Amino acid sequence: MSLDHKCSICGEIHDDYPALTFAYPNSYYWLTEEQKNTFKINIDADFCTIEYPDRIDRFIRVVLKQKIVKSSIYLEYGLWVYLNEEDYEDYAANFNNTNHERVYFGWLSNALPDYQFEKSIAMDVKTKPGNERPEVYPQLDFSHPFVVDFYNGIIKEEAEKRIHNMLSNIAP
Repeated sequence: MSLDHKCSICGEIHDDYPALTFAYPNSYYWLTEEQKNTFKINIDADFCTIEYPDRIDRFIRVVLKQKIVKSSIYLEYGLWVYLNEEDYEDYAANFNNTNHERVYFGWLSNALPDYQFEKSIAMDVKTKPGNERPEVYPQLDFSHPFVVDFYNGIIKEEAEKRIHNMLSNIAP
C-alpha cells in the first residue's frame, strides 16, 4: 500500500505520514504568562520540569504509535508523559545509556485532538536501546475511547483527517 499523497498544507507529495507532535506538556500550555515568568521552568527537546510553589512536575518526551487498521502503517505522535521523581531521575541518569531498557509508569500529558479527556490516561513508558525516545502504551484497564482506538486501530481516513487538522492549526 503506497502512502503517496499530496499534502493539502504544503502542496508537496509525501510517501509517509508526519509525526504529530506537541511542543510542550499541557501543564505548560495551561500556565499564564505571569506564571511562566514566576515559576522555574526547564524545557528542552526531551525533558520538562515545572517548579510550582508546592511541587515539581516532571515530564519526558515520548513516542506513541497508533495502528492504522488493515495496514502495516502507524500514525505517530510525539507526546509528553508525567513521571514521578524517582522514575524521572532514573530516566535522566540513563538518558545517554544506549543499553538502558526499563518500563516506567507515567501519565499522558497531552490531550489528543478528537478525544475528550476528563483526566489523564495511565501509560506504560518503555525505554528502548539505542537512545531512541521511549514508546508509550496506554494501560489496558483504563476505560477511554483513545485506549480502545490504540489497541483496535483507526482507519486510514481518520489518520489523514487528524494529520490535516493538526497541521492546519500550526501557526506560520
